[in-house]
Parts: sequence; C-alpha cells; structure tokens
Amino acid sequence: MQVQQLSVFVENKSGRLAEITEAIAKAGVDIRALTIADTRDFGILRLIVDKPQTAEDVLKEAGMTVSITSVIMMGLSDRPGEFAKAMRILADNHISVEYMYAFVSKDSGKASIIIRTDEIERGIEILKNNGVTILTQEDIG
Repeated sequence: MQVQQLSVFVENKSGRLAEITEAIAKAGVDIRALTIADTRDFGILRLIVDKPQTAEDVLKEAGMTVSITSVIMMGLSDRPGEFAKAMRILADNHISVEYMYAFVSKDSGKASIIIRTDEIERGIEILKNNGVTILTQEDIG
C-alpha cells in the first residue's frame, strides 16, 4: 500500500530542473506531484510519478543522484477537518510525520496528501483502521 517517491539531489543552478523534468518527460513518465526543499547551494526534489522505476533509471543514466523512498498517500475528502482527523490519528498513535505535501486528485472533491512517517507500515494500518483512504501506486497511473 506504499507509494514510491523519487528524491533527486538538485544543484542550485539555472536550468537544472529543466534537465531533470525533460529527462523524465522524454521517458514517457508523468509527474503527478512534486515539492522541493532547497538551501543556497542545493535542493532535494521529491516527485510522485506514474512510473518510478523508469524515472529513477533515466535520471541515474543522466548522472543524477536519485533514490526511491516509500511514502503514504492518503485520499481525503476536500472539506474542513478531514486532514486534521488524519493528523490526530497519527499523533494519538505516536507516529511522527517527517514531511508532507499535497496535490489535487483526479477525483473531484478529493485531496491527496503524501506523508513520510517514521513508521510507514504501522501508519498505513492505523490510518486504514480509522477509515482513512490509503491510495496505492496504481491510483497514480
């Protein structure tokens, strides 16, 4: 039930994001969500794509530093309080969120939240047992 996320080391220089996204596009990989955390000299680009292994292979062939990490992707109703409920479930079960980002789902009225926790499998189980929809890699394609 985990989703695979690409993490790409990005030098902070003009054109680097274009090179990365062009390589992915040329391989026929569709980007579904992304976020970047940066410092003055470099950043970490995190991507959810429909074909993570293909994207990783292409980026490594281009000489880029990339890895695949497991994350949880929740599908929540897009209404006040739904995200807060999911965060409370994790907090009450002592599961820490390391980082997160969100994107608009193909399903109308749904928000998709990607989270990295300190306990992926346990987090998935607890969220599912509390009625939170957990999306899979197949839901991305």
